[in-house]
Amino acid sequence: MTSNIGDISKETAKGRARSLERTGRLDLIRTPGPSDYALLDSGGGRKLERFGTIVVDRPEPQALWSRRLGDGAWKNAHAVFSASADDEEKGKWRFDKPVPESWPVKVRDVVLTCRLQGLWHLGLFPEQAPHWDWMIDQIASVRGERPRVLNLFAYTGAASLLAARAGAEVTHVDASKKAIQWAKDNQTASGLSDAPIRWILDDAAKFIAREVRRGKTYHVILVDPPKFGRGPEGEVWDLFQGLPGLLKNAAQLLAPDRAAMILTVYAIRASALAFEQLAADVLSERGGALSAGELALAAEGAGAQVPTSLFVRWTS
Repeated sequence: MTSNIGDISKETAKGRARSLERTGRLDLIRTPGPSDYALLDSGGGRKLERFGTIVVDRPEPQALWSRRLGDGAWKNAHAVFSASADDEEKGKWRFDKPVPESWPVKVRDVVLTCRLQGLWHLGLFPEQAPHWDWMIDQIASVRGERPRVLNLFAYTGAASLLAARAGAEVTHVDASKKAIQWAKDNQTASGLSDAPIRWILDDAAKFIAREVRRGKTYHVILVDPPKFGRGPEGEVWDLFQGLPGLLKNAAQLLAPDRAAMILTVYAIRASALAFEQLAADVLSERGGALSAGELALAAEGAGAQVPTSLFVRWTS
């Protein structure tokens, strides 16, 4: 019996020869976020932010430095989130000033409704603003057909709405019925009720596996997975176990000519280099250009920057 290890190695070498153009460095993208948002201060394991007209004080474990502003500024917060001992993202809000059940925050030319609920998330991740701008540029580069965008782990739909506003057909996938309804509320608030957005309540990994079998393609794919999660039927998601297979399938869904993909990972204790190398592996046959790095929120004034997430971007 002969071994085919040599043949496999040759094929692998050919694939590597067609490998992507990579920047050879990890980039830091700093952003103040949308104009209706501000990082006012950070330090001592907390961050002080303004979402529209509401100021909140939330945990930020990576804010190891000292605060720039005095106690007076921090005491002006409308609400303060106290994390539980077991999970820093779970806990409860303390309201020091009246806060509406929901309120609008403008992001470019769409409106997101922010809410203070059981988690410390408000429904908007402002550090994503550079990715949204980049996505819109990629949509504008599609010629000859209407751009198709797939938004996986799409949450409250900021990227979906911005893509639809830019003229794309959007497939919005999330495992949370509550999150999809929130995204639909944002759609209505943005005046996009007639926009071509397909709302899919499903496990992201299962959905894209079916899309591969159907032969579907998309010009832009956004992948924004949690570290851990559950699908609508109790499917268990673990980032480090599930991402390689999911990303491999996502690569097969990219349109053959002009296409782009954004991967954002909030497992900040991981490495951007690891996710860049995973993306290079699954996209090696496509060529194109790859960049990776970290997103950070820039504070007003001379305040410290708060690192938020890792990213990988690819274009053909």
